[in-house]
Amino acid sequence: MNLSSFVHALAKWLAIAGGVVLVAITVMTTFSIVGRALSWAGLGPVPGDFELVEAGTGFAVFAFLPWCQLNRGHATVDLFTNYLSPGANRVLDLLWEIVLGLITILIAWRLWVGMLEKRSYGETTLLLQFPIWWGMALCAAATVIGVVVAIYMIAIRSMEVAQGRSLLGQSSGAIH
Repeated sequence: MNLSSFVHALAKWLAIAGGVVLVAITVMTTFSIVGRALSWAGLGPVPGDFELVEAGTGFAVFAFLPWCQLNRGHATVDLFTNYLSPGANRVLDLLWEIVLGLITILIAWRLWVGMLEKRSYGETTLLLQFPIWWGMALCAAATVIGVVVAIYMIAIRSMEVAQGRSLLGQSSGAIH
């Protein structure tokens, strides 16, 4: 397996894991809402549903970002860049990959620091009493994969600028 296949597989499986978590919290939320509606029949909400939604949604967001970046799924505005040469657009793509990479590194670092602080304090959720750092650790792990993807994308964009041709093709994201 070459590096490109590895990075793509890593980002894809992370996105799938994020999707599974999102489906799970959607199903749990549905059960919780139905339970609340049928409280007259002895049912009730899922205990700690808000806590589980919060942790699961945070992970899902960070799990989707590497796949989005790898597939150029981020929104772009072509009002100005449509008039630039392909070479100038490759340089701009590289610059934005560097900016996104630096931001991803910053987020990963701060999530890691925050997770360590929550762990050292022993802070837990209100109802379920599970450690808050567990959710932050999942988010931090997903962001580390995001850093790997960012470094890979910076390398690809650098090669595109050096070779004077696109290696990954045009954006497939939301173009406005």
